[in-house]
Amino acid sequence: MATKEQIKEDTDVAEIRVNEHQIVLFNDDVNTFDHVVETLIRVCGHTLEQAEQCSIIVHYKGKCTVRTGSYEELKPRCTQLLQADLSAEIV
Repeated sequence: MATKEQIKEDTDVAEIRVNEHQIVLFNDDVNTFDHVVETLIRVCGHTLEQAEQCSIIVHYKGKCTVRTGSYEELKPRCTQLLQADLSAEIV
């Protein structure tokens, strides 16, 4: 049987996960792979490999989560992606 401390800890972890949001990047027919990769590196802090993998996933699957975190953390990043003419939203 779980103690009150274990239940509180489990609840705290669940609340943190619920409060996480995602930036989802969508495929388009306009931007080049190079532009997407460079933008993900600059805006989302991706490594070259991460950015390349995300751009390939977006191309073939139509979308990819490129960053997770709190809404407050993600909003300026998503705005920068949109300003770079990429299609993205926070979910």
